[in-house]
Amino acid sequence: MRFSVNKLVPELVAAAEPTPSGRLPLSSMDRIAAVRVLADTILVFQQGLAPAKAIKAALSRALVPYYPVAGRIFEPRPGEPEVACTGEGVWFVEASVDCNLKDVNNLERPLLLPKEELIPFAPAEVKEEDLIMMMQVTEFTCGGFAVGTRLSHVVFDGLGAAQFLKAVAEIARGHARPVVHPVWCRDAIPSPPKLSPGLPLPSFEAFNLENSVFDIPSDHIDAVKNQFWRETGQTCSTFDVVTATAWQCRTRAICFDAHVDVHLGFAANTRHLLRGLLPQEGYYGNCVYPMGIKAKAGTIAGSSPVAVIELIRDAKERISTKFLDWMMGETAEEDPYRVPPGYGTLVVSDWRLMGFSEVNYGWGEPIHVTPLNDDSNFVASCIYLSPPKPKQGLRLMTRCCEKDHLPAFHEEMMKFYLELQ
Repeated sequence: MRFSVNKLVPELVAAAEPTPSGRLPLSSMDRIAAVRVLADTILVFQQGLAPAKAIKAALSRALVPYYPVAGRIFEPRPGEPEVACTGEGVWFVEASVDCNLKDVNNLERPLLLPKEELIPFAPAEVKEEDLIMMMQVTEFTCGGFAVGTRLSHVVFDGLGAAQFLKAVAEIARGHARPVVHPVWCRDAIPSPPKLSPGLPLPSFEAFNLENSVFDIPSDHIDAVKNQFWRETGQTCSTFDVVTATAWQCRTRAICFDAHVDVHLGFAANTRHLLRGLLPQEGYYGNCVYPMGIKAKAGTIAGSSPVAVIELIRDAKERISTKFLDWMMGETAEEDPYRVPPGYGTLVVSDWRLMGFSEVNYGWGEPIHVTPLNDDSNFVASCIYLSPPKPKQGLRLMTRCCEKDHLPAFHEEMMKFYLELQ
């Protein structure tokens, strides 16, 4: 059955009070070419009372302390974008749909409503790449609603985006101001001497990547943690277990030649490494360092899970040193923010602790959070999410295999389950 979404005309929501004008610099991390994207996300809520009206009013008030978000990105010099605090506002769309959440499986994958119906778009004459944020609230007949957002990765990293959405929600719940005061502070991030932010991205080959979702129960993850403890006398994290599993299963499924290099990439939050430069909380700009691991396909495919986890843990332990060396310009390596192109690269991202699942407009936390940037075919990826309640464990959302390799990938993941029983 096809359902009909009715979108009202987009409107600009400006700050509720006068805010500063002028231009604000962006940090060296914000200016990296890889973040020149709008990140699309949807949060699904079980119930609400006139949520669009309440959230729009809260957004207007949140834009007072977060006044740069109501501005526009401009680029006076190539590779050096800035934020112009114009106060123009955020494009906001009110929408309704003639079904309840159960009819569309709570917007679980695969989406039973088109993505384009759930996220906001600015009017045709507006340059969306200049915008910092857009929001859409879609109300369902059951009283539930979905909040679709598009946020500029130039201005926010994942933690920063969640911090902003939580601020809007706090005001909607009755707070006079956000619990965490926002801090711009972009000039506190050092600019590594060897960084060349204006260089274009390398040429990538496109792949026909397919979406898959796996819910991994806690007891399966715990079984691998216990195995790691027995063999090494050390602990490992859920991230370590799931990353090793996904990387190994994918490598086996694709059947790379044993001598071929395969790459794993993940981003680490570095706020704690800049403690003397940044405040303890409130910074919402990009503050992550990408870590890469290179190994032979035969090693990853043929090793035990414990050995692959050890590779990941070793890389994590090197992050502090590598990041500080990079900041000081003391590394001879190529720009770490450049992902090695090719089908042999897998990038993983952990969304569980970013804070999106804590957004509460007054009617409870979301029953479902998911990113919607699933139209990229250049880099194979896995995203880690909390599964819908009451499930425990981890939801693995993958876009990492082409159609020919997907059945083998599913089979390898099922073997992982069976070997632990």
